[in-house]
Amino acid sequence: MASDLLSGKLLREFKTISAMVHIYCKAHCDAKGDIAQCQACSDFLDYAHTRLDRCPYGQQKPTCNKCPVHCYKPELKAKAREIMVFAGPRMLLPHPIMAIQHLLSERAPVPGKPPAASSNRHARLGKQK
Repeated sequence: MASDLLSGKLLREFKTISAMVHIYCKAHCDAKGDIAQCQACSDFLDYAHTRLDRCPYGQQKPTCNKCPVHCYKPELKAKAREIMVFAGPRMLLPHPIMAIQHLLSERAPVPGKPPAASSNRHARLGKQK
């Protein structure tokens, strides 16, 4: 799913949140096995994928906790925070490179107002025409 629509920094962000959701789901949900996730966590990942595709910053997207644009619905934003607080510290052992890249991304300055039509979705649809 992710490789079809996302690329670059957005794909890396999606892989990071996917790894965090996997860690969270394995500890909190009834998911069995290495790849399986519960339906609620799968639905959350689908939502996160859509939000990343439509992020107004596009490839210049800051990390979510520093972003001035709050694109998640309040209940899903709370779920994302819960997942990240739990899984963030646990990312270092199974995914050290991903965790360090995410920490470095958090140190980057937040860009100003995003330019119009700079989302991944706009760029993707513009290429199709």
